[in-house]
Amino acid sequence: MPSRRERIVSAGLHGPALLFCPADREDRYAKAVAAADSVILDLEDAVAPADKPAARERVAASALDPERTIVRVNPASTPDHALDLAALAGTGYRTVMLAKAEGAADLAALHAAGLRVLALCETALGVVGAEEIAAHPATIGLMWGAEDLIASMAGRSSRFAGGAHAGRYRDVARYARSRVLLAAKAFGRAAIDSVHLDIADADGLRAEAADAAASGFDATACIHPSQVAVIREGYAPTPAERDRAERVLAEAERQPGVFRFEGRMVDEPVLRQARAILGR
Repeated sequence: MPSRRERIVSAGLHGPALLFCPADREDRYAKAVAAADSVILDLEDAVAPADKPAARERVAASALDPERTIVRVNPASTPDHALDLAALAGTGYRTVMLAKAEGAADLAALHAAGLRVLALCETALGVVGAEEIAAHPATIGLMWGAEDLIASMAGRSSRFAGGAHAGRYRDVARYARSRVLLAAKAFGRAAIDSVHLDIADADGLRAEAADAAASGFDATACIHPSQVAVIREGYAPTPAERDRAERVLAEAERQPGVFRFEGRMVDEPVLRQARAILGR
């Protein structure tokens, strides 16, 4: 199984914070690249239908670093999909995020064009098809999307609005998050967590990013530059975590096999977790 660092590199990611930028707002391109580890130029939901032709022209005319640029293209089932691919054909951008991916067939045109695909599983069909999508040779990573998922099921909200669980995902969203994560890791793909829409809720985002990192996600997408630093903080091991990981691995050099360390049993899975914390 590839390490987190290997998955990030193979997926063309340069860190845990991916920032969406509307493709029709070229005035924001440079700022987005400067702020985030990777930028996602969004040709889908962030652009009004009437503005999509101009947005494609702006993406095609841009000269951002292709290694740090992802272009979100419209779903394969829409006429805009082929137009998006045509616009990218003359550019250096080779990594795309496919909106509303629902099966391997949706990746056919992207694969034929030699593009690397981060598949966005954000409908009910996309979530239950996550394993099939992850297995496709064009796929380098999976992301899930909470709000589109709930909308695809005629739901009202992905999160609880009040009470003891205010701000937390509902069970169906948590299930989708877990299923997409498991599918990505089963096939050695990068896993990207969904956006946190409440921009002012830095504490909530920090907790979600820390949970994402602890669960095995490789990155989290965001919608505002202010969220980038919060995500990076959430993914970074704490000094205490790094210190314990160093000490556990050092003790393993002296005690091969299973051993007891600070009251807990340590075996190979625990050592792998320690190596993951240290990026080894």
